Amino acid sequence: MLPTLRQLQYLKLLSEHGSFSRAAEACHVTQPTLSAGIQELEKILGSPVVDRARSGVILTAAGQEAVRRAEAILAQAEDLVQAARGAGQPLAGRFRLGVIPTVAPYLLPRALPALRDQFPKLKLYLREDLTHRLIASLKSGGLDAALIALPYDMTGLDWAHVEDDELLAAAPANHRMAAFDRVDPESLRGDDMILLEDGHCLRDHALAACGLEPPRGAGFGDEESFAATSLPTLVQMIGSGLGVSFLPSMAVAAGLAHNAQVTIRPLDSDQSSREIVVAWRAGSSRGAEGRLLAQTLRDLPPAALSPRH
Repeated sequence: MLPTLRQLQYLKLLSEHGSFSRAAEACHVTQPTLSAGIQELEKILGSPVVDRARSGVILTAAGQEAVRRAEAILAQAEDLVQAARGAGQPLAGRFRLGVIPTVAPYLLPRALPALRDQFPKLKLYLREDLTHRLIASLKSGGLDAALIALPYDMTGLDWAHVEDDELLAAAPANHRMAAFDRVDPESLRGDDMILLEDGHCLRDHALAACGLEPPRGAGFGDEESFAATSLPTLVQMIGSGLGVSFLPSMAVAAGLAHNAQVTIRPLDSDQSSREIVVAWRAGSSRGAEGRLLAQTLRDLPPAALSPRH
């Protein structure tokens, strides 16, 4: 005998919720039904998958391995269903799209109206999160695709190009760089550098693209630098005179620094950009739709960029 998809779903939900009662509620069955399904799964596998304790459910080593494999099997089964339902109708029905926080507020307002017009049967479900969590969801089948920024480790994923997003230097309005049309990244080395908090890929992109390596922590000066939780907070910190940083042109074009007391200039560098892509799990049946989504985003009218402040 082989495990059923339902039994694998029970195990996956049990792993996620750590409780028979919560897992049963999540899959809309009674607790005895879920418990019986887990027991039958254990008989089929010939090994216990959970240890039942007062504090909750703990997966055994065999259970952890079963969950890992179950996630892949369930993701492929869902791919099969979605591919059959969407045969001949690309980007129709449910499509779960992840988007990183440094892209979502600046690209989606232009993208969503175009997607509604071109794909009226599309039911788009959006999740905004950091890159590493979106990629984990892609690989486990929790998302169909994600809008992320490269460079990043893309092992196990395929992707399609959307656009290159230039990084711009940003400083307080009275900063010396206001006198120049372009800024050499090296000229900022003596300034306090403000970056996004650890976990935001833009933090690494800004440093790598500009060839800068902080000697300690995240900053370049003698004092330990501040870290911002979001791009709007970063702009306010720059405008308050706390330091300098780098902003994506996509966000600046969308009005991120509008009315802020900041100076923004292009960088005098050949690699001062990040690549925005649509990514999906390698081998996913949603790959063709991922490419179509990327093409649709590439065809969007560009936002007008006015970097001089």
